[in-house]
Amino acid sequence: MVFSSLIFLGMFLPITLGLYYISKNNTYRNIILLIASLIFYAWGEPMLILVMLSSAFVGYLSAFGISKWRGTWKCKASLIAALVVDIGFLGLYKYAGFFVSNFNSLFGTAIKFEGFALPLGISFYTFQILSYVIDVYRKEAGLQKSFYKFLLYVSMFPQLVAGPIVRYVDIEKQINERKCTAEDFQYGVMRFVQGMFKKTVLANCAGSIVAALIGEDMGTLSTAGAWFGMVMYAFQIYFDFSAYSDMAIGMGRFFGFKFKENFDYPYTSKSITEFWRRWHMSLGTFFRDYVYIPLGGNRKHQLFNIAVVWFLTGFWHGASWNFIFWGVYYGIWLIFEKKVIFKFIEKIPGWIRLIYSNIIVLGGWILFYFTDLSKLKEFFRAAFGKNPGASDVVFKFQAMSHIWLILIMVICATPLIKIIAKKIRDKSPNLFTVLLVITVIAVMLMCFALLVKQSYNPFLYFRF
Repeated sequence: MVFSSLIFLGMFLPITLGLYYISKNNTYRNIILLIASLIFYAWGEPMLILVMLSSAFVGYLSAFGISKWRGTWKCKASLIAALVVDIGFLGLYKYAGFFVSNFNSLFGTAIKFEGFALPLGISFYTFQILSYVIDVYRKEAGLQKSFYKFLLYVSMFPQLVAGPIVRYVDIEKQINERKCTAEDFQYGVMRFVQGMFKKTVLANCAGSIVAALIGEDMGTLSTAGAWFGMVMYAFQIYFDFSAYSDMAIGMGRFFGFKFKENFDYPYTSKSITEFWRRWHMSLGTFFRDYVYIPLGGNRKHQLFNIAVVWFLTGFWHGASWNFIFWGVYYGIWLIFEKKVIFKFIEKIPGWIRLIYSNIIVLGGWILFYFTDLSKLKEFFRAAFGKNPGASDVVFKFQAMSHIWLILIMVICATPLIKIIAKKIRDKSPNLFTVLLVITVIAVMLMCFALLVKQSYNPFLYFRF
C-alpha cells in the first residue's frame, strides 16, 4: 500500500483517522495507531511482518539488558546482540544474494541462491531500532519499558517504509503524551497535499519521461536525449522521495507527532558538502552520529572516516555495484572539497558554484540509476555522441509536450513559492488563508483525478 494509492486515500487513512479521534485517551490512540501500522505493513506481505516484529523484539530486549547490566560485560553483550541480529536480518534479506552472486563470479562456483523477498522498509526500521539501542547504551535516551509503545515507534506507518529515519529520543515524550491541535492538523493537511502534488504530478511526470528516454531501449538515444533524461531522473527521485517525506511529516501531525525535516531544497546547494546537508538529512545525521563521529570524525583519520561512511551510504541504498560506485563517487568529491578546494570555493561566484554542484550531483544520479552496468555503458556512449542510431525525435517530443510541467519542476525545486507565500501571509493573512484553502482543494481534486487514470505510480525509495 502506498500513500498515493486510492485505497490508502479513500479507505485506510479516513478509517484510521476516524477511529483515532473517537477518544482523547492517549493509550487508546496509541493502540489504534499501532494496529493501523501493522495492518498497513502486512497489507502487501503478511509473512514478512514477522521479520520486523522479530527485529523490534530483539532491540527491545537488548535495551533492557543494557539498562539492567550497565557497567558489566553483559551490557556490551546486549548491545552487540542487537547489532548482530538486526544487521544480520538486513544482511540476509538485502545482501545475501549479492554476496553469493559475486562469490560465484570470483571463484567460478555455481552456488544456487535465489535470495529472499525484501521486506518493505527494512533499511529504515533497522536503523531506527539500532539508533534506539545505541542511544540507550550511551544514556542519551530513556528505556521504553512498554513493548507496544516501542513497537509503535518502530512500525508507525507514516514513516515506516521510506523514512524519514526517526530517532526514538526525538519522539520519546510524544509517544507518552502529545496533543493533536487544529493548527497541527491544518499544517498536516497542507504538507500531505504538497507531497501528493509532488508525487502524482511532478515525480510521475518526470518518471514517464525517464522511462521513454532511458528506461529500456537506448538504441536511438541521442546526446540531448540522454542528458535530458538524466535531468528528469534527478527531478523524479527528488520529488518522489521528498513527496514521501512531506506526506510522512504531514500525517505525523495528524496524529500529534512532529518529525524532523528530511529535505531542504538540495538542488539550490553551492557545494557537494552543502547538498548532503540538504538531501535525505535523517540518513546523513544517522551516519554522522553512529559511524563518522565514533570513528573519530574530524579529529583523527578524517579521510578514512569519510571513505567508510560513503561506502556504507552507497551500500545501504542497494545490493548492487552501482550503489557502491555511487557512494565512493561522493566520498571522493567530499574529500576533494574538504582538502583541495575548501579554501577557494567561497571566493567563486554563487551561480558558478550552483552549476558546479548540480553537474556533480547529476553525475552521481547517472551511477545511481543504472543497476545494470552494461546499460550504463550504453548511456555513456549515447551521452557523448557515440550512438550510431541516435535520433532526437523522442527527446523533442518529450521536451515540447511537457515544457510547462518542466518549468513547474524547476520552480518547485527552489524555495521561490515558499518565499512568495510568506510575503502574502505577512501582508494579508486573510487573503493567504483563502488562497491556501482554494489551492489545497484544487490540488487534491487534481491529484485524485490523476490517480484514477495513472498506471505509473511507484515510490522509488520503497525498493531501498
